[in-house]
Amino acid sequence: MIDEQLVRLKVCSNNIHRYRRLLRGKLTEQERQFVERRLRDEQLAMQSLAAVGLALDDSRAI
Repeated sequence: MIDEQLVRLKVCSNNIHRYRRLLRGKLTEQERQFVERRLRDEQLAMQSLAAVGLALDDSRAI
């Protein structure tokens, strides 16, 4: 399960880097809005995955 979370975190991280790189380029307003929305989605997903990982670490300490 932890390996799966690490893979998901890596995928999110790669997507975030890709979206940031795209935003530095020349985009139409619609493309920019789409990429910004996807970037926010990936950032939220990464935060959720990290929070779940922290919860798992805390439960092991008990």
